[in-house]
Amino acid sequence: MTLLNIDISYLNDRLKELLKIPSPTGYTDEIVRHVSKELEALGVFYEITRRGGVRARVSGKSRRPARAFVSHLDTLGAQVKSLKDNGRLELVSIGHWSARFAEGARTTIFSESGAYTGTILPLKASGHTYNTGVDELPVGWPYVELRVDAYSKSVDDLHRLGIDVGDFVSIDPAPEFLENGFIVSRHLDNKAGVAVMLAAIKALVESDIEPTVDVFWLFTIAEETGHGAQSILTPDIASLVAIDNGTTAPGQNSDEFGVTIAMADQTGPFDYHLTRKMVQLCRDNDIKFQKDVFRFYRSDAATAIEAGADVRTALITFGVDASHGYERIHMHALRSLAELATGYALSPVEIQRDAREFADLKGFTRQPTADADQTLNPETDEPLPEPAGE
Repeated sequence: MTLLNIDISYLNDRLKELLKIPSPTGYTDEIVRHVSKELEALGVFYEITRRGGVRARVSGKSRRPARAFVSHLDTLGAQVKSLKDNGRLELVSIGHWSARFAEGARTTIFSESGAYTGTILPLKASGHTYNTGVDELPVGWPYVELRVDAYSKSVDDLHRLGIDVGDFVSIDPAPEFLENGFIVSRHLDNKAGVAVMLAAIKALVESDIEPTVDVFWLFTIAEETGHGAQSILTPDIASLVAIDNGTTAPGQNSDEFGVTIAMADQTGPFDYHLTRKMVQLCRDNDIKFQKDVFRFYRSDAATAIEAGADVRTALITFGVDASHGYERIHMHALRSLAELATGYALSPVEIQRDAREFADLKGFTRQPTADADQTLNPETDEPLPEPAGE
């Protein structure tokens, strides 16, 4: 197939807009509204769950076996754990991220009385006061505090400001979009994945090509705390492809360029056949790709399986340097992911049996074995076509 044209400027602009919207897990209403309005502008049907998960659909030639992509709108963040006698705030993290990356971060505290800016600082923040004690302080959330940019020298002052235990704290992303294609920011996990999905939807809609089957585009609101896609799937969906970040670091095979296809994460291997299809689509369409295995990682796909969904899952990623910290990615990976997403959406369905939730062995998939009959299609049991002549 010919790859659809991805509007890079659109992708870039959507990512910039998404990064401006604070959305730590549990505080996602605004970003849900933003994405929903963008889907409306694209002319795409969508519906929202009670809590704010967004399920969009691009109709295909058949209803089943439907396909789905998923990215999450929520990000890492923090909450106020306690009000301190010195007028500062003790924090607890939202999601799993190190306080090492919190030190020095600019923040916004959302209280019932309004929003306040602030800075996360180590308990010993001044070298002029503590000398080498600044460097000797351990790393961890008990060793940082949030300084509020308002008159606040006591618990009473904090109460006067309307700040209380449980208030949400968003971490400012401080994004930089460089001319060489690199993007440096917090929260690229997974606002970059959301931007990729929106760009892919735009390309599909503008192509006026009807997908093979219905394609759902799922935007979840609690992936960072382990909930993800538990309650947003429909029975029609047979395959779920998560779009998220891959970790570029020593010992990993991920890359900031091209698509990184995850073969497994900490919950186990991804679906053999769906993952293989992602690889083949990359090969057939000259999309740069590499494979990786993530040992300390889980995505929306994992939560769907753990919730009992009988769906094939895959994870395709953009390589992120310093994930869950001050992250860096490249536009090449985002474009490649959007191209792959459209390629999958328009590709034929090989496993027709997936249209049914239960069936007999006819059409059930095969995986290679040492004594497999090489004359049969491993996924249909039908004879392979004779090789073409010279």
